[in-house]
Amino acid sequence: MEIIYTPIGTIHTPFNDIKNMPIQPTGASHVEGKIEIRQEFMEGLQDLDGFSHIILLYHLHKVKSHKLVVIPFLDTQPRGLFSTRAPKRPNPIGLSVVKLLKIEKNILCVSHLDMLDGTPLLDIKPYVPEFERYESIKIGWVENARGRAKKQKSDDRFR
Repeated sequence: MEIIYTPIGTIHTPFNDIKNMPIQPTGASHVEGKIEIRQEFMEGLQDLDGFSHIILLYHLHKVKSHKLVVIPFLDTQPRGLFSTRAPKRPNPIGLSVVKLLKIEKNILCVSHLDMLDGTPLLDIKPYVPEFERYESIKIGWVENARGRAKKQKSDDRFR
């Protein structure tokens, strides 16, 4: 089965290389950029300006291979890929919750960007805490790395 997606826009960030990028939006609060939505999808932006945060789903366009066991940025032990947010995945889809600053026609001004410049945007969804909140959360091996994602930067391990 073949699955084909059409990008709805392009994410513009200050990052041209993965080295020293924030590894998650929580460590990118100071990073601002723009998302250029293609003209044919502009109408879909209606009412989005009422949300402070949005979920971006995007194609990790520089990923050319994957590994099923990786050493994630926040650990030194090999972990199963699906227990991490490592970028080298069989389907290189990224997900980030970013802050929506303003919308100017087809341009979304946002902060908390943790992806490369030129990243193809696949979809936007509103962030609604009531929809995302769960009780009794377990976070597996990441429990030992709590608080480190804000300061951790990427390196060459997933190039």
